[in-house]
Amino acid sequence: MGPRLLAAALTDLVLPAGCAACSAPESPWCPACAAGLAGPHRVDLPGLPPTLAAGRYAGPLRTALLRYKERGRRDLSAPLAVLLTAGLSGAPADLVPAPSRAAAARARGGDHVVRLARAAAAGRAGVRVVPVLGLARGAADSVGLDAAQRTANLRGRVHLRAPLRLRPGTDVLLVDDVVTSGATLRAAVGALAAAGVRVDGALVLCDATGAC
Repeated sequence: MGPRLLAAALTDLVLPAGCAACSAPESPWCPACAAGLAGPHRVDLPGLPPTLAAGRYAGPLRTALLRYKERGRRDLSAPLAVLLTAGLSGAPADLVPAPSRAAAARARGGDHVVRLARAAAAGRAGVRVVPVLGLARGAADSVGLDAAQRTANLRGRVHLRAPLRLRPGTDVLLVDDVVTSGATLRAAVGALAAAGVRVDGALVLCDATGAC
């Protein structure tokens, strides 16, 4: 863990947790930030399974995600996971986190998508997290890339690190923090399909479609 993330983690130990977005005393969301959470909606992009986003990549949700993802606020995984799983049924599900670049995961003190998926699965009977997807070397940071560049950046680089052992009657759901062009989810669907695994849907925290 780098000095910046270590300092943020130490601050979290000293200061009480408040609103996930603005740090007001109310937890997990103050009334103003709670009012700014628009709620889940479908994301329709070519080549994606049925995809549900907790909200738009804007306002309190964006702020909370950035605090969780970039500032080491691991405690925010729980309130964000509640939003992520608002559309989950009670059926058994295998949550497959979208892969992260190894360098990015190291800089953040661990894979934030895997951690989010585990928070989403916590306490839910029949729901497990299976982090079987990996990202080969050579993939660049997707920030600043357009849709075509994001697709080219991931082509052939998402792969299965271990077999996904399917359970009868279990939905396979991809999990990611942000969907922008859909390139990551499509590459994940392709990698799983090559192993004979059908993806039934995807859960994403933030919808940033149209941002690239």
